[in-house]
Amino acid sequence: MRIPLYDGLAPLAAAYDGYVCDLWGVLHDGVRAFPDAVACLEKLRDRGAKIAVLSNAPRRAAEVEAKMNELGIAPQLYDTVLSSGEVAWENLKSRTDDFYARLGRRCFHIGPDRDNGMRAGLDYDFVEDLGAADFLLNTGAHMGDSTLADYEADLLAAASRRLPMVCANPDLEVIRGGVREICAGLLAQRYEDLGGPVRYHGKPHAEVYHECLSALGLPRDRVAALGDSLRTDVAGALEAEIAPILIAGGIHAEALGIAEGETPSQAAVDRLCAESGWPPAACLPVLKW
Repeated sequence: MRIPLYDGLAPLAAAYDGYVCDLWGVLHDGVRAFPDAVACLEKLRDRGAKIAVLSNAPRRAAEVEAKMNELGIAPQLYDTVLSSGEVAWENLKSRTDDFYARLGRRCFHIGPDRDNGMRAGLDYDFVEDLGAADFLLNTGAHMGDSTLADYEADLLAAASRRLPMVCANPDLEVIRGGVREICAGLLAQRYEDLGGPVRYHGKPHAEVYHECLSALGLPRDRVAALGDSLRTDVAGALEAEIAPILIAGGIHAEALGIAEGETPSQAAVDRLCAESGWPPAACLPVLKW
């Protein structure tokens, strides 16, 4: 299948009135906002487009938005922000879902201190001893240079007791300032391999797209999803029945043989998308007008 390849979003803009836009790898890299992406959002807003920013960040949406604003992605450039962490937190808070209703009170948190906002306002006992835990909250690796092997002992111990895991970020890895780091999704994937039960929140799972579409208030055929991951952004958009537009310069740049800002070859895009089984409606090198 030949994937339409464009230099920028302009040729596609008339087809859509709203966008579900990924954050990391599309609008910023965790350290800086991408100027072309910010300018593209400005152009879309001038044309009246509605924009929902959807991030797999394992943090509350207000924290994600504050970081966006700090990096220069201003509030007037979008309508709403939703994070996988927000949806996980809401489920932990309400416990209306059967999975959550069955959880105990004692939670062992796998994640860095910067994710401790996920604990605030929740009626659980956060324990330091894995042996005392009823379930796991997984928000990712503690350090940027952490490896999956660093967590093997804890994952094995928890899996032996079949402790439920809440994964607040399905991503396997992220690129922070040009350096790859493992994410909560990789730990959760290994935990499942060991026989542990996992509940995921975020892309590509349907609930986050339903919330974004509700916020946008637009027909599905007038909404596109902008993202850099075939496994989460493109697969999730296809499941939600909205058009996925792949940003090549993010997580797949190395596999496509390009540096930041370069346009991949048609053959490389077609091959990678065919191998994944998740074909996007179009591909851009980066998000720009």
